[in-house]
Amino acid sequence: MKVFCGRANPTTGSVEWLEEDEHYDYHQEIARSSYADMLHDKDRNIKYYQGIRAAVNRVKDRGQKALVLDIGTGTGLLSMMAVTAGADYCYAIEVFKPMADAAVKIVEKNGFSDKIKIINKHSTEVTMGPDGDMPCRANILITELFDTELIGEGALPSYEHAHRHLVQENCEAVPHRATVYAQLVESRRMWSWNKLFPIPVHTSCGEQVIIPPLELERCPGAPSVYDIQLNQVSSADFTVLSDVLPMFSVDFSKQVSSSAACHSRQFEPVASGRAQVVLSWWDIEMDPEGKIKCSMAPFWAHSDPEELQWRDHWMQCVYFLPQEEPVVQGSSIYLVAHHDDYCVWYSLQRTSPEKDRRVYPARPVCDCQAHLLWNRPRFGEINDQDRTDQYIQGLRTVLKPDSVCLCVSDGSLLSLLAHHLGAEQVFTVESSAASYRLMKKIFKANHLEDKINIIEKRPELLTSADLEGKKISLLLGEPFFTTSLLPWHNLYFWYVRTAVDQHLGPGAVVMPQTASLHAVVVEFRDLWRIRSPCGDCEGFDVHIMDDMIKRALDFRESKEAEPHPLWEYPCRCLSEPQQILTFDFRQPVPPHLIHAEGSIELRRPGRSHGAVLWMEYHLTPDNTVNTGLLKSVEDKGDCCWNPHCKQAVYFFTMADPRAPLGGPQTVSYTVDFHPHTGDITMDFSLSDTLDDGQ
Repeated sequence: MKVFCGRANPTTGSVEWLEEDEHYDYHQEIARSSYADMLHDKDRNIKYYQGIRAAVNRVKDRGQKALVLDIGTGTGLLSMMAVTAGADYCYAIEVFKPMADAAVKIVEKNGFSDKIKIINKHSTEVTMGPDGDMPCRANILITELFDTELIGEGALPSYEHAHRHLVQENCEAVPHRATVYAQLVESRRMWSWNKLFPIPVHTSCGEQVIIPPLELERCPGAPSVYDIQLNQVSSADFTVLSDVLPMFSVDFSKQVSSSAACHSRQFEPVASGRAQVVLSWWDIEMDPEGKIKCSMAPFWAHSDPEELQWRDHWMQCVYFLPQEEPVVQGSSIYLVAHHDDYCVWYSLQRTSPEKDRRVYPARPVCDCQAHLLWNRPRFGEINDQDRTDQYIQGLRTVLKPDSVCLCVSDGSLLSLLAHHLGAEQVFTVESSAASYRLMKKIFKANHLEDKINIIEKRPELLTSADLEGKKISLLLGEPFFTTSLLPWHNLYFWYVRTAVDQHLGPGAVVMPQTASLHAVVVEFRDLWRIRSPCGDCEGFDVHIMDDMIKRALDFRESKEAEPHPLWEYPCRCLSEPQQILTFDFRQPVPPHLIHAEGSIELRRPGRSHGAVLWMEYHLTPDNTVNTGLLKSVEDKGDCCWNPHCKQAVYFFTMADPRAPLGGPQTVSYTVDFHPHTGDITMDFSLSDTLDDGQ
């Protein structure tokens, strides 16, 4: 059966109704899941197995039957571990039906159907009693309900309900305990992900400075955590202001509360500086003695950095303090961790929270609009002075004293740059109420509310009256649009340029003038794991899960690229970067298909995990803004990626991405830009390179 799904096309800007298979959402969920990553997390698997064995033995030593409740069983892996360890019976709960169905098959294939019951429900819906899902309460509780923030997937409410209704008092729990750690740092780089910095603009009349509105300065920011691969942040990018502080622990073997709470730690700063950012992570102890521990700590805080396990399903957290505050080495202060049932946030206090009622009772919420419009990488991008200088250089090349400019990008500061550099008149279009309100505040803070005309309207709907009857001589875009996920979605700028063609005067200049799509073949250090089949996991056959993911990918996803911030995921270039397609913004979108095909020669030995694609925007013939590789590829192929952008990764289908290549290879490709839909479709295939004599 087919169903119609509505979506806003990020490239064309239009709302489309597409005919999709009724299982489309299911395939999307499986294809984008982290199941493969979790199954490849050997440290996690081994520690869980050890903890489960120990818990089953403790129950058996008391002369009791080992009855296990496994909440969020996924593949059923932990339940199978429990039965192998000697558990008498397991009740495995999985709310996602396709996953529950797969767990039934995996359990059956491994010969545990008589000892494991898969319950396709949310744990809060499980019934107890002779006619219920479980005849009696369990005495061992096994869960894997955690996200990078520990509690973000609703772990606390699930535990709270389980202790009240599903498990015995003082049951054995695996994991037994979790502890959240925090470290206070000063970091201009990370702070640039949260606040707008003053931006200097050198003009013929001297230096002008774009200043942030006071409201943005005072705003506590977005309430959500920024989860990243903290191991990829250079130690030169932050100054440590505190030791690692254990903030709070949760004992999962006892009644858990999901009520809001705060936990404070008094400490003496190890250095003086500006407290801006809290780095946070957690560990889980699988046993009451704390001998079996699985840690998310970054390398500098890890007990055994050489054994650091790469994982993408659990990373580390970056939290921003509501305001930066000065701290003095050796002068005591309190770091306070607040949490509700799903979120954590931090504050600094000079006195004990028990004496100071200034403890924030609720999550901080953005009231300046900026944190609703700009995500963390976008803040960093706007604060990147080198990038701003590129646009200033481009504007100096194309601006004339009588230029009438129209800016079309979401929440962009290009209009301010154009004004300061001498444009006669500047219009800017903001298609959302949030971006309109934010830009009004920025203009007012810089006394430009009467000098830049801001229009709240979709660019396609502009009228001559909106532009005061004037013709545009310079059309500007970064281009950046908040709806863009993949690099080429910002080609929406081309569609806007086409829609406003009637408003462009004779000889009008468009900046950027052109754009190009580039690709390179890479070997990932670790990211390949999210797409790699597992096969056997700690002695259990999970091929059914591999096949399930493969079917979901083959449904559509395997022929699509997905966005990843590659500065967090080291890789090596096996080929030289290659330009694939070009787009000429000086002309309207063409009616015909733009097609490219060719091959990419691999110049370095390695494992071809996929192709990375990105856009380059040519502001002028001599000035290019690059969203992908920032430097020439070195001899070893090491990559330096734009830290503000997500690149597109097209994963190759491989039986074993860890296996060495048999010889030189080329990668053939076909790439098509479909102007009517704005889609880019692509296909890559690997083939051996044959010598001329063969």
